[in-house]
Amino acid sequence: MDLTECIHNDLFAKHVGIRLVETKEGYAKAEMDIHEYHLNGVRMVQGGAIFTLADYAFAAASNSRGLLCIGVQNSISYFKSPKGKKLIAVAKEVSYGRKLCSYVIDVTDENNERIAQMTALGYLKQPKE
Repeated sequence: MDLTECIHNDLFAKHVGIRLVETKEGYAKAEMDIHEYHLNGVRMVQGGAIFTLADYAFAAASNSRGLLCIGVQNSISYFKSPKGKKLIAVAKEVSYGRKLCSYVIDVTDENNERIAQMTALGYLKQPKE
């Protein structure tokens, strides 16, 4: 299974306008332009849109080593509402073991203002022998 292709073919990410900008081992960067459909009832970016962007960056980074990683726990903190027109999520590896991996994902706007931070834990699915 080509995990890179799986990440690029994420239909939900495409639907909400997420683009994968960069990946390397243990790292990924994704972006999303903010549109009307990302806004909630009080005209702020919906928390679920921010979460989705961060989760997508986590998926790309955690699968970057070629071993299937399934997210098992995520926690996100929201710091401020973005004022700009674009969100950027950068996922960085904290640890990578035999069965578990951990990442921190920072979400900023185009002015480098921190909007949110996610921590994510993934389960590394070992290939069958």
